[in-house]
Amino acid sequence: MEKILITGASGQLGVVLTKALQKKYGIQNVIASDISISDNYDGVFEILDATNFDAVNYCISKNKITQVYHLVAILSAKGESNPLNTWNINMNTLFNVFESSRLNGVKKVFYPSSIAVFGEDIEYINTPQFPNLTPLTVYGMSKAAGENWANYYYKKYGLDIRSVRYPGVIGYQSLPGGGTTDYAVSIYHNAVKNERFDCFLEPSTTLPMIFMEDAIRATLELMAAPKENIKVRTSYNLSGMSFSPMQIYESIKKINPDFKITYTPDFRQEIANSWPKSIDDSQAREDWGWQPKYNLDTMSAEMMKNLKKYYNLVSV
Repeated sequence: MEKILITGASGQLGVVLTKALQKKYGIQNVIASDISISDNYDGVFEILDATNFDAVNYCISKNKITQVYHLVAILSAKGESNPLNTWNINMNTLFNVFESSRLNGVKKVFYPSSIAVFGEDIEYINTPQFPNLTPLTVYGMSKAAGENWANYYYKKYGLDIRSVRYPGVIGYQSLPGGGTTDYAVSIYHNAVKNERFDCFLEPSTTLPMIFMEDAIRATLELMAAPKENIKVRTSYNLSGMSFSPMQIYESIKKINPDFKITYTPDFRQEIANSWPKSIDDSQAREDWGWQPKYNLDTMSAEMMKNLKKYYNLVSV
């Protein structure tokens, strides 16, 4: 029987992934953890400071954990306000999870990487699986380092660590968490409330994105794939769609014609400029059958429908 531990379970991705894992493995077999508990949480939850090795090691050992999904991280934009703290938290939690998993015989570990690992010296269109990684943020630096540590632990110890480079993840289930692509979440909240949205990126800034449902499905499919199919032990490129603020605005206007947008680029524009415009994820498609289901318009429809329910603007 699988016993699952999720670190950073209260974050944007963790909230949704926890529910998906509960559905797959049973609510009592999934332990969500974070430094504080989420409101109205349904399931097994442990307060866990992932920067504390002894606490992580004890949690994994006590609960006989077989799979760990390590989601703890300070994201790109928020991380730049305190670079050294971002590095320390992102890297120390990673080492604690990897080493505890090795010592306790954990079968699989999921480590989320990001398009933040890419820097200026890349092909911006269809960025390949194995480009030069020269990230311009501490978040990106920590993720690139984490990819190499994942490969190291697999090669040296046989720890089955699997990873994808998430593009911007867009979902209605939780609020933005401090990433550069988070404008593409916030914009839907404003649109549903019919409030003008001031975008911190320029209108034409195209970035890779993925709808939350596709991101979760990709994670589960990667972790379920036979071990021999996993050929990339750093992190797989993952793609859903690519669009700019102007394009997402036009998509939303098909649903809310009165919606308005303005643009006030800030420091996040420089971060976005260093990232790809589109991703070549053919390796993931070939190795474990990845295929996105949502495009921009189908995602917009789902976001608007569900956020209307969230704000009680329609009868549920």
